[in-house]
Amino acid sequence: MIQIAILGLGTVGTGVAKVVAENARQIERKLGEPLQVKRVLVRHFKDGPYRQLMTDDFQKIEEDDDVRVVVETIGGVEAAYEYTKRALSAGKHVVTANKQLVAEKGCELLALARRKNVSYLFEASVGGGIPVLHPLTQCMAANRIDEVYGILNGTTNYILTRMVRTGAFFSDALREAQAKGYAEADPTADVEGVDAGRKICILADLAFGSQIDPERVPMEGISRLSLRDVKIAQRAGYRIKLLGRAARLPGGGRTAYVAPHLIPEDNPMANVEDVFNAVMVRGNATGEVMFYGRGAGELPTASACVADVMECLQQSPKREEIGWSADTAGFQESSTLRTRHYFRIEGSLTDAALAFGQVEVLSEDGETAFLTEPLSGDDAAQQSRSLNVLACMRVLDG
Repeated sequence: MIQIAILGLGTVGTGVAKVVAENARQIERKLGEPLQVKRVLVRHFKDGPYRQLMTDDFQKIEEDDDVRVVVETIGGVEAAYEYTKRALSAGKHVVTANKQLVAEKGCELLALARRKNVSYLFEASVGGGIPVLHPLTQCMAANRIDEVYGILNGTTNYILTRMVRTGAFFSDALREAQAKGYAEADPTADVEGVDAGRKICILADLAFGSQIDPERVPMEGISRLSLRDVKIAQRAGYRIKLLGRAARLPGGGRTAYVAPHLIPEDNPMANVEDVFNAVMVRGNATGEVMFYGRGAGELPTASACVADVMECLQQSPKREEIGWSADTAGFQESSTLRTRHYFRIEGSLTDAALAFGQVEVLSEDGETAFLTEPLSGDDAAQQSRSLNVLACMRVLDG
């Protein structure tokens, strides 16, 4: 009998307990023995099917030699960081879905896990139920990863889908998402791009092998996005999506950021709708590989957590551990990345042409919306200084 502990009994923690119980037979077949949840750490006891497993004393988990894997589903950094360090130091594997903790402290925790000869795994921290980290680090290990980008937040994607389909304003679409349980009462982390930012940091860390500090990554959300721009983009054959993006730059540097983008409607990413997520990885040998599915939710996220639990227990001693260097050198501002840009200005096509030269006009109706030729963010900002800019976004080409 293999025994594990769960820290926290919210949506993901409850899902882990359910998956372990409901899929017990197939898990046992793959592990060779049964898997059982022995303890669940909670702050407050409550009645329910897991009442007999609850404890509010982490030390009981830390000192229990029968508990081989700890699944951390608390969220946040402070308590989760302390408990994760203590569990790893006690020689226990740790699995998590905690994107903030991995983005901010992952390098340190992976190093501690290596010293203690245990695993720290976090497949569920980026794509929920979408397997992306394992394919990125194992299946695509023979590639040099040049770019990773994706729709990394289901809440914002649902809001954007409703704005396109029904013409809803952002505020109305947000209220609908909250009513359906897709958005939190405080949706700031989602709609301001913070959640996607933490995820793109983790993807970039693994793809490029060096730490990217989340504090240096620009994170722009969709709260200031105008329905007017959504409609202009749609009429011109584009969709607006919030993307997290990380890329290698000429000269060997790397960058990462989160921002709304115009995406051509024939790009598969443009057709990812509602609460679904998608991640595109571009390797120098494979080209672009896309991962798609539900990026959150009780059972999809729990499925990824339990798969990580099983990997910890089955791990080959010869397999190289995942991780990245703590070196942050080589990170460059995202404004150095060259792309086409979308502008909507209060002015004429003549004004746009004087500032940018050749442009592609999308709309002329009292205001002018247009696309520039590829240029850096720095150049876009410099050349637009003489204009009354109402909106500006990058364009995802390729």
